[in-house]
Amino acid sequence: MAVSKPRTAYVCNACGARHPKWSGQCSDCGAWNSLAEVAELRKPVVRGGYTGAADAARIETLADVSPEERSRIQSGIGELDRVLGGGLVFGSVVLIGGDPGIGKSTLLLQASAALATALPVLYVSGEESPQQIGLRARRLGLAGDGIRLLAETCVERILEHAAAERPRIMVVDSIQTLFTETLQSAPGSVSQVRDAAAQLVRFAKQQDTVVFLVGHVTKDGSLAGPRVLEHMVDTVLYFEGEHGGPFRIVRSIKNRFGAVNELGVFAMGDHGLREVKNPSAIFLSRHDQPVSGSLVMVTREGTRPLLVEVQALVDESPLANPRRVALGLDQNRLSMLLAVLHRHGGVGLFNQDVYVNVVGGVRIAETAADLPVIMAVLSSYRDRPLPLDLAAFGEVGLSGEIRPVPNGPDRLREAVKHGIRRAIVPKGNAPKEGVEGLEIVAVRTLGEALEAGA
Repeated sequence: MAVSKPRTAYVCNACGARHPKWSGQCSDCGAWNSLAEVAELRKPVVRGGYTGAADAARIETLADVSPEERSRIQSGIGELDRVLGGGLVFGSVVLIGGDPGIGKSTLLLQASAALATALPVLYVSGEESPQQIGLRARRLGLAGDGIRLLAETCVERILEHAAAERPRIMVVDSIQTLFTETLQSAPGSVSQVRDAAAQLVRFAKQQDTVVFLVGHVTKDGSLAGPRVLEHMVDTVLYFEGEHGGPFRIVRSIKNRFGAVNELGVFAMGDHGLREVKNPSAIFLSRHDQPVSGSLVMVTREGTRPLLVEVQALVDESPLANPRRVALGLDQNRLSMLLAVLHRHGGVGLFNQDVYVNVVGGVRIAETAADLPVIMAVLSSYRDRPLPLDLAAFGEVGLSGEIRPVPNGPDRLREAVKHGIRRAIVPKGNAPKEGVEGLEIVAVRTLGEALEAGA
């Protein structure tokens, strides 16, 4: 069979769009200097036992489709099952991203060892040799009797072995190291990542196999490769945490089989990752006496209420433009809250540096953090400590109103479990029957909230 001549194309590293010639800007996504030259050669591929042929599709009415519930299997790691929506679904593809050394391979190796006791597992490594994986398993104290290892980077050969092994669970570490023989571009390029992922997704759907893909991240923390990679998979998980700290957080960004924004908390130790059953306990204050600028906030990640400590430090600034630093929060929202505090609270911080931190490295994206942030900032500015058994949550509007947030009763019940005896909440979140053991202060405006916390 004649082989076609290599064709030169220019592929955008940001969006994966193909262009016939080079230009300074991608016409699809607008990125500058992102076009890279690739030589592509299309040729027939023999896949052995795996043909990749799909059953003939047919059109049917939505009302005729039976809403069958996909069965789930437990991974043996409770926090991972929580993030996945209750367990693994056969035929699903899960993409896990995170910084180097954060614990992605460790988590998947622990999950593979637990799953291998009941299901055939194939662990494919493109970055480590089987000896390195064996040393890690021995260090973690894992029994790898049921885990089959394969060190390979060619997608076609991986699928040939998978077709012969017929695993129910397959781990690919990592997608950026794989290449397909149908392309001549380098592994890790946009076209290679896209085509390799497409073949693995097709295999997972047709063979009803759970496929884990490990993804690299860029300097700004986003997954490397084309954005379409996140659209192709069923679930996207991000591994977060500080390298110097013991805690790791797995966050669900996308999940077709469960709720998004779920959170799983782990502690990294000598024997791998250990589940943290009660994460609120590790994020709460360890102070013996009340200190200024510290307040407990009741946030909600997915389906679980979570208590975290918000710390603020306000100090006179020697700069013409005072600093506004937010760790774990949106810095722009902090600037907005300071403007609301001045306009409706009568407190101006024009000559003050303001630092706000969420303890434990947790990132808070919901608006329930507005009221605790303002109260912590004011506490630090006035040097007036807030009680250790006080908690707050609520959204602050630009007109100074305190707006309710979802699942208020669940947040209050979780607060009582951890020793909170007084809570400042929006009027719309105050339950009519109250909560036993908790004094609830319902407020409508920022002025009422500041008066209640004084």
